[in-house]
Amino acid sequence: MEKPVVDSTQTDELWTSVLSEIELQVSKPNFITWFKNSKLIENRDGVALIALPNNFAKEWVESKYHKLILGSLRSVNGSTKNIEYVVEGSLSQKVISRRRRNIVQSEPDEKQLAFQEMRVDPETNLNPKYSLDSFIVGGFNELAYTAAMAIVEDVGHKYNPLFIYGGVGLGKTHLIQGIGNEVRRLSNNEVGVKYVTSEKFTNDVIWAIRNRRVEDIKKNYRNVDVLIIDDIQFLGGKEMTQQEFFHTFNALHENNKQIIISSDRPPSSIATLEERLRSRFEGGMVADISFPEYESRLAIAKSKLQDRGIMLEDKILEIVAKKVQNNIREIEGILNKLVFHQITYKRPLDLITAEQIISEVTNKSITRATPNQIIKTVGNFFEISPNELVGRSRSKEYVKPRQIAMYLLRELLNMSYPDIASKVGKRDHTTAIYACKKVSREVSSDNDLSQKIIMIKDDVNKIG
Repeated sequence: MEKPVVDSTQTDELWTSVLSEIELQVSKPNFITWFKNSKLIENRDGVALIALPNNFAKEWVESKYHKLILGSLRSVNGSTKNIEYVVEGSLSQKVISRRRRNIVQSEPDEKQLAFQEMRVDPETNLNPKYSLDSFIVGGFNELAYTAAMAIVEDVGHKYNPLFIYGGVGLGKTHLIQGIGNEVRRLSNNEVGVKYVTSEKFTNDVIWAIRNRRVEDIKKNYRNVDVLIIDDIQFLGGKEMTQQEFFHTFNALHENNKQIIISSDRPPSSIATLEERLRSRFEGGMVADISFPEYESRLAIAKSKLQDRGIMLEDKILEIVAKKVQNNIREIEGILNKLVFHQITYKRPLDLITAEQIISEVTNKSITRATPNQIIKTVGNFFEISPNELVGRSRSKEYVKPRQIAMYLLRELLNMSYPDIASKVGKRDHTTAIYACKKVSREVSSDNDLSQKIIMIKDDVNKIG
């Protein structure tokens, strides 16, 4: 079925859907840096006009992400043939006038359009859309949620610090920001809360050092009641930033100020993290968020639609919940596409079309990595070289990563056992069979191993 050209009244909805798809394929820091402030100005006559905040961003996105953006646009709207990039504010009056002439009078209800935009509180950096009331609780995140509620009831005295870890798109940011918003609500905004990513904290430290304004860092980060740091794993290897965070941590903790941290891995698995920080992280409550079970995935899908007053058939939501097993953010991305299609054609989405859209998205999650890249990624995770991983040593530090590499070659690339055995040190195929079955058996009962494989898969999916 040929898709209609999307006019200017639908560009925001289209771009929201495209960004949801792009977010699944690039790292979080890269997405925030290059795409957060991007805009789709119009999409007509097969040409999409994308605005970036400055010339540097325009050149970088055009050279590095053009194919990704074009592919994502085409998957949502097949009429797109090409992309033009401009700097926001430099658009000609002719383009702006053309946009105005094409605006139709009957616009869709705002609640039916994009999933809620980012509306960040400038004082706290919290997004009010993240609330504990809208956080779906299941067996996969019950411990983390229980710890969060305990903190809300007794800030700074229970579970301090709280360290929450889990794979990409499982709700960590929602939960930790939800804590901050609930603390603010219950205290009538009297409790000082500050939310930052580790990238923002690092940038602040760099700025302070360059400008000899280190005291500003102390003032900004040590005079709060609740400090929330997202994606702490990115502090690994940054000595000056770790040093400043160590002193900030101590200053807050000694004064019973609450510290909340998220990461994609437990403290013990963060490479190049200083031991003194690792020790302090592990001294509080460490809680994981694992993969959501089917019932939770279905509840999440229904909740996200209900928040926006949008209806889709239960059978469609059931397919989404069955197809997307490892990533809540991917569920939202698929819902974006389904809703966009329903609004575009102005009729309820039928089951066959919905299945096609869902299949298009889920099939794209197949990795584009090569066997060598998977082996290298596993080696990097365990801090061993590819040669050591495929070598002949029977030491435990090499055997386990080697077995995990074989398991991932089978699961991600569906390689045959003889090919896996040949690729990993020219071994007998029975060795590959044993390794794959052993890891497959252990991953269902060993939560630590399961989390490690999730993190490695996330690293693999960033390739390409």
